[in-house]
Amino acid sequence: MTEAIKRMPIAFDKASALITGGTSGVGLETACQLAEAGVPRIAIVGRNLERGQAARDTILARKPGVAVEFLQGDCNKTADAVRVCEAARAAFGSVDILINSTVGPYGPTLLHNIPVEQMQNIILEQMMAPLLTSRIVLPWMAEKGGGAIVNIASDAGKLTTPGEAVIGAAMAGIIMFSRTMAMEAKRHGIRVNIVTPSIIEGTATYQQVMSAEFSSKLFGKAIKMAQLGVVNPADMAALIVFLASPQAAKISGQAISCNGGISAA
Repeated sequence: MTEAIKRMPIAFDKASALITGGTSGVGLETACQLAEAGVPRIAIVGRNLERGQAARDTILARKPGVAVEFLQGDCNKTADAVRVCEAARAAFGSVDILINSTVGPYGPTLLHNIPVEQMQNIILEQMMAPLLTSRIVLPWMAEKGGGAIVNIASDAGKLTTPGEAVIGAAMAGIIMFSRTMAMEAKRHGIRVNIVTPSIIEGTATYQQVMSAEFSSKLFGKAIKMAQLGVVNPADMAALIVFLASPQAAKISGQAISCNGGISAA
């Protein structure tokens, strides 16, 4: 009889975390909840220096004493992704938890209304950060013998949604990339999961989509279907923290919807 493989997941109090998109919304709330859960070293990545410094102050207010590094950069760009990942590793010695919470600036738009020249940017700005950062930290996690990656996509990568043909393609790309990586990386004790929300109130993206005529109608209907309540950053962060934790040590390759009952994607 083959002996079962036994692995010891990295405990939160021994872990270092890197969060892209960590200066606002879901990323910032995730950083706060990771700190409160016992992760002692957290690096957050964002493009805006002032917002990054404010986010660092917010985390420290929620959990005094945690080591927080703000790294300025755009992880959709290869050079920036390499630089911030290496800076996080240099600061903390390892990257044991990677959370990708980046979002692009594009909202739902019917395909025939999207300028052809814009399509490439939509794909790149929606999906490249998870691909680049995951690739960069993967060998480091493998060398250490474990790690957890959580990439945030959306239900647009699972369900056909008018106005999200290109965004949905990017989200589906993140989902399949992450699931395949999970199968490749499990031999090294690395887990990879995906969280797929629909709409998240209390975020800049929510304000953006609700201020445009087409997307406000689209998501207005979705909100009415969220009979369990519209998801907020705290809801998302709680799920992400669980998936990154030792309690989820045997969960990998899963794309989990957190959408208040809008769909059963």
